[in-house]
Amino acid sequence: MEVKEMRDMSMDELIQKRGELRESIFNLKLKRATSRLESPMKLREARKDLARIETILTERELQGARG
Repeated sequence: MEVKEMRDMSMDELIQKRGELRESIFNLKLKRATSRLESPMKLREARKDLARIETILTERELQGARG
């Protein structure tokens, strides 16, 4: 998912997506531990997407506190 798409999402959508990504990361780590992970890049991409969403949520919280 691209950053522009994430920035266009509402707060509720971002929070929901964050939960989905956390669950996905958990499942990917479990697959990696049991040597059933097909593509290690999926885990990396999910972690980066989660970090981007966390950054956007933090930015919006700070803007709300200032403005």
